[in-house]
Amino acid sequence: MKKRYAAYVGSYTYIGNSKGITILDVDVENGTMTKRKEVPIFNASYVSASRDGSRLYSIADNGIVSYRILPDGDLERMSLATIRGMRGCHISTDPEQKFMFVSGYHDGKVTVLRVNEDGSAGEITDGFYDKGIGSIAERNFRPHISCSRLTPDGKFLCAANLGIDQIRIFRFDRENGKIKLVDTVRCELESAPRFLRFSKDGKFMYVISELKNYITVYSYDGSSGYPKFELLQTISTVAKNHSNVNAAAALRFGPAGKLILCSNAGDNSIGIFERDETTGLLTQRTVLPVSGEYPKDIGMMPGGKYIYSVNHETSTMTFFTWVPEKNYFFMHAAP
Repeated sequence: MKKRYAAYVGSYTYIGNSKGITILDVDVENGTMTKRKEVPIFNASYVSASRDGSRLYSIADNGIVSYRILPDGDLERMSLATIRGMRGCHISTDPEQKFMFVSGYHDGKVTVLRVNEDGSAGEITDGFYDKGIGSIAERNFRPHISCSRLTPDGKFLCAANLGIDQIRIFRFDRENGKIKLVDTVRCELESAPRFLRFSKDGKFMYVISELKNYITVYSYDGSSGYPKFELLQTISTVAKNHSNVNAAAALRFGPAGKLILCSNAGDNSIGIFERDETTGLLTQRTVLPVSGEYPKDIGMMPGGKYIYSVNHETSTMTFFTWVPEKNYFFMHAAP
């Protein structure tokens, strides 16, 4: 029997006609997605599936809404959990699915929630309001936590603060869900580290910086009980002939972890990088346009043949076929 896939796209509801979360049926053989239905929720600006694929968590104006993912991919609302702060912008969980980490762009807050036994978001176990001053009015002037993730060994929580050009490192108590600030990775002034991901083996951290338009590669070692990060590489997200107005946005691994994809708003392009699994270093393969404005998120479908782009300003999705032997991808659908 052919395996069926569903995709979930969150949207702002104060603009346009979106109701909240759009459920899409995914055709992995032809590289397209078809709209099935919409689930009403206010300003679902970020959605994240649980690691076992049984739950979907969504940002909302008043907290985190949890859904049960049904066998056919439909969603059944479970509960609403408060974060006692302004609307979040990113959600991640620990490997054991016991805790959830919510990043707050608007208030510079990291919130830790316990995950209930039924898989829904539960009570707050800890929180941290960051402080500091950046250098560019509003966008890069005050704390904006845009992404928080645990190191793969579960020891430390890394929170990217694009407002003050720093990545805060917290020791994470896996029993009580408490965090304690222990270190800071200081990024280049006015770089705005937006999003971070770790390689599957846990040896490397990849950070995309919104204002400087590059990806930085760090080695990571937590074996001594203290976090150690070393900068290995800085590589541009855009091609040589790029738009003068650009903001690096999304960062994702390909299905096998050998490729890294990034998106560029303004330039409206997708970059594909080959990753050396031993050294962690990146080589730019290609950067090509997405035929949409502000590609806020991107990714590769299972199998690694097709690429999709979620375009914020035009409220569209575009789909591409990746031809690695020619170092090229081309659009084949734009519903």
